[in-house]
Amino acid sequence: MKPIITVEHLRKVYRVGDERVIALNDINLAIGKGEMCCIVGASGSGKSTLLNQLAGLEKPTKGRVLIGKHVISDMSEEELAAFRQQHLGFIFQSYNLLPSMTAVENVALPLMFKGVPRAKREKLARRELKRMGLLSRAGHKPTEMSGGQQQRVGIARAFVAKPAVIFADEPTGNLDSVTTRQVLYTMLQMAKESGITIVMVTHENDLADCADRIVTIKDGRVLSDVLLSDEEKQKNREKLFGDLVTADVAEPETTMKEEKES
Repeated sequence: MKPIITVEHLRKVYRVGDERVIALNDINLAIGKGEMCCIVGASGSGKSTLLNQLAGLEKPTKGRVLIGKHVISDMSEEELAAFRQQHLGFIFQSYNLLPSMTAVENVALPLMFKGVPRAKREKLARRELKRMGLLSRAGHKPTEMSGGQQQRVGIARAFVAKPAVIFADEPTGNLDSVTTRQVLYTMLQMAKESGITIVMVTHENDLADCADRIVTIKDGRVLSDVLLSDEEKQKNREKLFGDLVTADVAEPETTMKEEKES
């Protein structure tokens, strides 16, 4: 499968006083389009730093990161902001919802930045909330929702504009085990339907087992990079998701670009 993310000899060094701390040391990686890639490792291993590099949130000391044909490690802050708006989505552990906005307004935000008219963006936002089982909460603000509901709003927001890649930093870290299973399963299904690549950082190996690719980081280096077979993925997902797993795979939805062209 052709990679959508390519990492070449990536190195990140931080200065702490007079000392140099090597957070990433010669990382080489390729993540295929439509894959779910989990980055795992102990605290301080460099996994969150790697995620920030892949998303263009930090500049490397050496090496480069490509998303598609775009060398994001060479972009200016203005270019990166525009690129993220057009091509990337984010899911955060702390939800990062705007407290003054309703669920539908929070979900519609990425579409507003893309210039989608209000009526259309709210229609698309409601569609995503419905898929998350939250249409009845469309008019609720974050303080009026549980943690699991807020995270599902965050997921709907990440998916609404159908980005090429979604980056998720410990997205289930604040959730109970039942909600974690539901949220992760929904993410997998939505990504599969739309052909979206997900790169997720987690410290929980049993959650990582549901991925297509598992990248293990230790001391700033790639300790292992494993692409699971279909049989391994099916077995792992049945074990993790149990009765949530179904044999049916939804057809990819029409993208916003295709809607405009039709």
